[in-house]
Amino acid sequence: MQTVPILHSRPTLGQEEIDAVAGVIASGNISQGEVVDRFERAMAAYTGVGGAVAAASGTACLHLALLAMGIGQGDEVVIPTYVCSALLHAVRFVGARPVPSDVDPRTCNMDPDDVRARMGPRTKAVIVPHLFGLPADLDALLALGVPVIEDCAQAVGGTYRGKKLGAWGTAAVFSFYATKVMTTGEGGMVVSNSMDLLGRVRDLRQYDNRDDPRVRYNYKMTDMQAAMGLVQLERLPAFVASRRAIAHRYCEAFRSLPLELPPRDPEHIYYRFVLRLKKDAGACIRALGEKGVHCARPVYKPVHRYLDLRGYERAEETWSRCVSIPLYPSLSEGEVERIVESVMDISRETIS
Repeated sequence: MQTVPILHSRPTLGQEEIDAVAGVIASGNISQGEVVDRFERAMAAYTGVGGAVAAASGTACLHLALLAMGIGQGDEVVIPTYVCSALLHAVRFVGARPVPSDVDPRTCNMDPDDVRARMGPRTKAVIVPHLFGLPADLDALLALGVPVIEDCAQAVGGTYRGKKLGAWGTAAVFSFYATKVMTTGEGGMVVSNSMDLLGRVRDLRQYDNRDDPRVRYNYKMTDMQAAMGLVQLERLPAFVASRRAIAHRYCEAFRSLPLELPPRDPEHIYYRFVLRLKKDAGACIRALGEKGVHCARPVYKPVHRYLDLRGYERAEETWSRCVSIPLYPSLSEGEVERIVESVMDISRETIS
């Protein structure tokens, strides 16, 4: 009998989401409407900010936030190099220059000292992801004196010093892609305490029925997505608790192995469980795949490679040695134990 593969990522959905979306379909009002309004208010209240604007994706939210902050041609935006390429694209969308910064190898987040060294007179913002669900060093990054856009794509539900992630910067963006912490299939949210900024985001989000020809976008969320999002937001505390429980099991199981575990930060929500090996992660990923446990390098390709830049040794080493193993609430106890056994089985050949 063939073993069913364990996917690297998978959404956690149930009958509540099905019923919520079906209710919207039955109403006939399936595009952006009252349910999106409710989802925006709920996200703002949950995050503890003044307001929120939903959009078609996390990348669209970054694009809109940068535009609303007046960032464009001739400006520079510092982003991490060890991150999803969405940040690179969003900065390029507005005509600004992306400036990659190197990684803190202990946390995989931005190194504030490296960010400071790469800032200049044209730096208009720093985009700060809380990578893999671990809060970035917001105290140091906010002290740099430029606007901070928090990228909470992997960290919804997390906190920093007890305050919700997304409530610290000039603005914050969330992604609700299919395999994110909570999902609407596609979609995202911009949140901020600046009503002026959110008003500009809201204006830019859609182009129809306008009196002037200024460039705007078709970045709307649908009520079907928002209905799913409202259910997922209600379930979010349970999702985070489940992630932390699985992460605790992994930490206990792997603490004797010759590798580095994720930081044991009580505010970490473990969107990804990332192991740092003493050698290239490729062999480990292949060996676990052969056992039916799908794993991956947690970042597909560092940004500096797309830009053909050199001098990012810490990011290169992090990319080479890190492997993300499955961790999400819909994993069964049996699957978690199978993942543990598989990592232990291949550890001698591919880890040490």
